[in-house]
Amino acid sequence: MARLEKLYKQVDNIKEQYFIRNRIAQENREKENEAAVRIQSWFRGCQVREFLSHLHKNATLIQKIWRGFTARALFRQRVKTAYFIMKMNFYNKMAVKIQQRWRGYYVRKYVHNYYARKRYLEGLTRKNEHIRRDLEEFAELQRRERERITLEKEEKEKSIQAQRLHFLLSTKQCPGVFNSPFRAEPDEMELRLKKVKPLLVRSAPKERKTPNITPDLSNLMPNRERLPPIHKKPQGPFRPALEVQQQRHRPLEPSLRVATSITALEEAREELKRQEWRTCVIDQTFLPFSNTSQNKRYESMMRTSTPFEEVAYGTKHFREEHKEYLKGKKPFKTVFTTCHVFDKFGRLYSNAGNIV
Repeated sequence: MARLEKLYKQVDNIKEQYFIRNRIAQENREKENEAAVRIQSWFRGCQVREFLSHLHKNATLIQKIWRGFTARALFRQRVKTAYFIMKMNFYNKMAVKIQQRWRGYYVRKYVHNYYARKRYLEGLTRKNEHIRRDLEEFAELQRRERERITLEKEEKEKSIQAQRLHFLLSTKQCPGVFNSPFRAEPDEMELRLKKVKPLLVRSAPKERKTPNITPDLSNLMPNRERLPPIHKKPQGPFRPALEVQQQRHRPLEPSLRVATSITALEEAREELKRQEWRTCVIDQTFLPFSNTSQNKRYESMMRTSTPFEEVAYGTKHFREEHKEYLKGKKPFKTVFTTCHVFDKFGRLYSNAGNIV
């Protein structure tokens, strides 16, 4: 009873302690909850990042293996194509050489006569040398003639100049300009002045008075105005007659459409075909005896006269070229099996972040 009495006395103190501790726990509960949430988020982030890193490594490994496989396959295909092209070029080159030798032999034996051609060229060389000598002699004669004409012209000009300057001739009392006493010999012009005669100064022709035969009409019509005199040259901004004549009789200048023939395009195409036929050594490519080129059509060049035609559009570089080859074949198989990593997403993880 004494203990019970003691407890009754401590009820208020116990209640007060209970409420105090409950309040303290309530205050710390939010902090602890926030700390727990932060710890859980960090731990789950570590797990997810480790899982994604694992997925990235696996994806990188798969991509590396697949890309290596495809690159090696592509490289093998390119090597095979390059080898085939090189082989075809070699065969074509050998075929061209064979055709060159045969055509040269055939032309030299049956088309052109070598010795007759040689005699013709020798005769042509002799004739060219003879004509060249004649042309050189004719050019020398022309040069001498031009020099003679030039000298005569200069001599004539000097004579005319001497006639005009004849008043500068020396006299006994006064030496001339070209006969300086300080020179040992007189100038060439001085000798010319002594040889030529001076130019005669001609006076202007006098106008002859002709009797006026026209009747004087001033008495008959005193109020009539006199007309202006008629000049020899027309007054005003008139062009010369030669220029007007050239403008009237100038040649025609047709447009490009009029000057070009209506069949110019066809003629140009035919000319291109003829040129290509002359320069083309072989019309058909040499195909080796193999199965690689059996079902392939030859693509001719532009504007050729070969019997081959161009492959239709859309039948060369597409998978629909030979659909019958794909019938009855198995579908494409992947190299690696499917990865079931994503099926375990969200399951438990170990402390290191690896999948259990």
